[in-house]
Amino acid sequence: MTEPIINDLREFLEILRREGELAVIEEPVDPYLEIAEIHRRVIARQGPALLFTKVKGSAFPVVTNLFGTSRRMELAFGRRPLRFVAELVEMIETMLPPSLEKLWARRGLLRQAAAIGLKTGRKGAILANRQSPARLSELPMLTSWASDGGPFVTLPLVYTEDPGGRGHNLGMYRIQRYDDTTTGIHWQIHKGGGYHYHEAEKLGQALPLTLFIGGPPALMMAAIAPLPENIPELLLASLILGKKLPLVKDPLGGHPLVAGAEFAAKGVVPPHLRRPEGPFGDHYGYNSLTHDYPVFQVERLYHRDKAIYPATVVGRPKQEDFYIGDFLQELLSPLFPLVMSGVRQLKTFGEAGFHCLAAARVTDRYPREAFASGLRIMGEGQLSLTKFLIITDGDLDVADFPRLWRHVLERINWRTDLFVFANVSQDTLDYTGPSVNSGSKALMMGLGREAKRQLPEEFNQAPPHGCRAARAFLPGTLVLEGSSYEADRELPARLAADPALADWPVVLLVDSVAAATKSLQEFIWTFFTRFEPAADIYGATSATVRRFHVGLTPPVVFDCRMKPWYPPVLEVDPATRALVDGKMAKILPNFGE
Repeated sequence: MTEPIINDLREFLEILRREGELAVIEEPVDPYLEIAEIHRRVIARQGPALLFTKVKGSAFPVVTNLFGTSRRMELAFGRRPLRFVAELVEMIETMLPPSLEKLWARRGLLRQAAAIGLKTGRKGAILANRQSPARLSELPMLTSWASDGGPFVTLPLVYTEDPGGRGHNLGMYRIQRYDDTTTGIHWQIHKGGGYHYHEAEKLGQALPLTLFIGGPPALMMAAIAPLPENIPELLLASLILGKKLPLVKDPLGGHPLVAGAEFAAKGVVPPHLRRPEGPFGDHYGYNSLTHDYPVFQVERLYHRDKAIYPATVVGRPKQEDFYIGDFLQELLSPLFPLVMSGVRQLKTFGEAGFHCLAAARVTDRYPREAFASGLRIMGEGQLSLTKFLIITDGDLDVADFPRLWRHVLERINWRTDLFVFANVSQDTLDYTGPSVNSGSKALMMGLGREAKRQLPEEFNQAPPHGCRAARAFLPGTLVLEGSSYEADRELPARLAADPALADWPVVLLVDSVAAATKSLQEFIWTFFTRFEPAADIYGATSATVRRFHVGLTPPVVFDCRMKPWYPPVLEVDPATRALVDGKMAKILPNFGE
């Protein structure tokens, strides 16, 4: 069966409508807080995509939750791009030496490859309307949390080109609207658009920028994909789309426009100009703080007739980015062994915001080959932002966290197999380190066929002194609820030295056992978003340094309590909760609470 090619947002919405995956909401709604809270309630219950037709302050309808279930991801992309990448990797691995017979056997794949690319014309739906100067206040940008610094574009597709002519970048960097013609542009470290701006700024030049909103789902996926530098995202969009990506020339010059986009804002980012951006409720589940970022000066705005504004809501996992991330990992996973020799499987965990936790299954054919593979992962593109990496050579699916964690704890040598790298860069949104963009990383290995120990699974004693509650959540892992960090900073060190805990390889110190062990999702989120490796890991005795390596003796305590410098956990403000409580039955009468 031939899978359909989805050329733009309209075609995707029609598919969702036919499949019963789209709810049309005709009640008036406000893009300030209200739409986001409706979205959060619906996605938490695996509900449909939401098309809001009457949005306060804007003539444009808003659609959210486009990709909030595995089924909608399947409807958007099917299996075609997954098969293509898998077959391409297989061809690369088996083609040498090339022959006519081998090429003929792959003729279907080669035909698909020939369809990948860009096609530029002079006509496109995006050119139907032009505002110059732009009126960004007419766009129904969402304010998702009461603590947000303003309205944001939450599905921005930011296009830039290298000033030296070395390719383009399409990335999803959040955009905060300041007024009709200016926005912030949140270029984080290790991101391609930020590199382009850095090069332009060194030359004293403004960097041209085009902000697309909407378009084919393939374009949105390409913008999010963690591709290595200098691999063009527009070509990935074409691959996912299944045909050449249609572009159209801008009659006023500059970057070409994606013909099927809903909106396109064009302008420049001047050198050496900064403005405060944020705060913003981010995908880690916390409120990222205000910092100075470059400014996008918008010169003109294009949009289609009857344009539809797509948005998402960013917040505590699981949100839409969880499903998007899983699709992209499945799409790109066959490439990992080619790019990183020895890596057989790689998983980043959306439950912890992706960058906080990753795991890999690797080969270990010679002593410490697994360590070399770990370093390779931690030095590859956006994977270099990984804070905690778990490595194993076991024959298991590393995406199965309980099985992976048990397997590693049964095999780890705490004196040689935990590596902490201090004084390195850390993801901009991770505030566990001593300052923004600074912190530490850890590499934890559990290798070998045979288990070294049997893990305890029950804890039948009273909680240790300074703790109020205890629960064994996973084998070998004891979760303790203790005094706050401000009240007792030395508690994790005392727990590590407590003989009653000596049989437990890992102890997690948290503010609430009930919250941290409510589910596997909450356990992973609490564990890996609330500690910094160099500051918050403790061993039973004073750490030993042998051959410049720090070794630990169990129990190894992870201090996952909230610290005074952490931003607050995202919570819905009472007024918005009450507002939506009173309207939910009318907005979605068939969607029970």
